[in-house]
Amino acid sequence: MIERSRSESILLADVGGTNVRFAVLERGKLGPIAHMAVADHRRFTDALETFLASRSGDPAIRHVLFGAAGVVRDQRCELTNSSWLIDARELCAQFEFSDVHIVNDFEAIGWALPRFTPADLLALGGGRPAADAPMLVLGPGTGLGVAAYLPNGQGGRVVSSEYGHSTLPSVSAREDAIIERLRQRFAHVSAERVLSGEGLTNLYYAIASLDGVVIPKRSAPEISKAGVAGSCQICRAALDAFCAWLGEVAGNLALAFGARGGVFIAGGIVRHICEYMLKSQFRSRFQAKGRMSGYVEAVPTYLIVHEDPAFVGLQFLAAQRSS
Repeated sequence: MIERSRSESILLADVGGTNVRFAVLERGKLGPIAHMAVADHRRFTDALETFLASRSGDPAIRHVLFGAAGVVRDQRCELTNSSWLIDARELCAQFEFSDVHIVNDFEAIGWALPRFTPADLLALGGGRPAADAPMLVLGPGTGLGVAAYLPNGQGGRVVSSEYGHSTLPSVSAREDAIIERLRQRFAHVSAERVLSGEGLTNLYYAIASLDGVVIPKRSAPEISKAGVAGSCQICRAALDAFCAWLGEVAGNLALAFGARGGVFIAGGIVRHICEYMLKSQFRSRFQAKGRMSGYVEAVPTYLIVHEDPAFVGLQFLAAQRSS
């Protein structure tokens, strides 16, 4: 538990596998968010030093709250898709912080769910959210994050998850064949192997191999751009498969958590294809659940268009810990 007065500055950070973002919360107001590339810094502490140096002349930071993309144990997190390690005790010793608290990055977004405004969201279909019902967020980015917000009358609670590493489902012979191609590379094919930035490239190469098509090397943003434009058949097929599988997995999670309060999609990948998502199989696959299709059809789905959604949750957690 971080204990401090409301007037003290708090360093917040959203630490992902590709990008890290820092900002200072001062008297309840969030300062500018600094974005840095993880690849530009060998260690997390190097990025942190760079940010703190940019505040030369400002009061020293004593209190810290981070959301990190990995499993958090004993206030220590080894990022799943990066070599970075974040250790609260080491940070306190090196930077003379009074306290450091680390949560999973999707736990932070989970706390943001009931606090988003309509401007932060784009509706992707379904009915109206049920009052006092669980809400779910999943986000394909560097990896696949998942968390659920569970209302309980006492402020609620958030359950983070490692669902991204669960086995990828299939509903057709074509998907079976794609998974078999991926299995040759990875042995275990998790949901994250297709629902992430790297996952989109995995789909691109697997589909090309399956169809016997020679393709140029492309990055995930290039595949996404060509798929939306329709300038590359394999890119379009990869993007279609990505959207369909995202709907399938999101629908499965909606059933698992009873998420009648809404299912929210986060991550930079989907923010860049929002119009394409609306026309894709995302929603049809989301609600194609056999005897439970009627249940899932009523569940609203949203795309989070807020640029830095984790900071909404981190601000809430910071306020809770200073009250």
